[in-house]
Amino acid sequence: MDCSVDDLEDIIGGHVWLGSICILGGIWHILTKPFAWARRALVWSGEAYLSYSLAAISVFGFIACCFVWFNNTAYPSEFMDPLDQKLLKAQAFTFLVRDQRLGANVGSAQGPTGLGKYLMRSPTGEVIFGGETMRFGICALLATEINAVNYVSPRSWLATSHFVLGFFFFVGHLWHAGRARAAAQDLKKELIVILNLFFP
Repeated sequence: MDCSVDDLEDIIGGHVWLGSICILGGIWHILTKPFAWARRALVWSGEAYLSYSLAAISVFGFIACCFVWFNNTAYPSEFMDPLDQKLLKAQAFTFLVRDQRLGANVGSAQGPTGLGKYLMRSPTGEVIFGGETMRFGICALLATEINAVNYVSPRSWLATSHFVLGFFFFVGHLWHAGRARAAAQDLKKELIVILNLFFP
């Protein structure tokens, strides 16, 4: 799966297309009044606008997570490691075994020139320049000693951070949407409506 984006023109063109739609949509919303059904259905307050914005950011966080994890064009494996995590570990193990057969003492290898070099190779086998030191440990911004057991790829860090941020933006959307609706209507009426939905 490659998210249907397989060249840089798709990425650039997609950004231009979506940016144009957003600008034209903004102009349209400035020049027109909301439809009657929208005036009735939506809450019109600052907290409601915050809620709607948080929902949009949440959706784009989840979309970004998918693109980081599945797309090899926008996030090439030379910088982000291979898409398949099994391939990543197998690739590291292959080079480790090869060097052991050549006489390297990988059991006592320490530092960025030790085991780290087995974990930052391109799919064709070349060592990625600077890859031995560009590694992160349990604290995302702290470069630490790594090995094949507790190694987390940059692709994993980036995808997970987008997913977690998208999730918390979604929770923020629910929180502020609830506060906006409670402020717009009587809270007791809101509870009665919710109870009637689940227990008619």
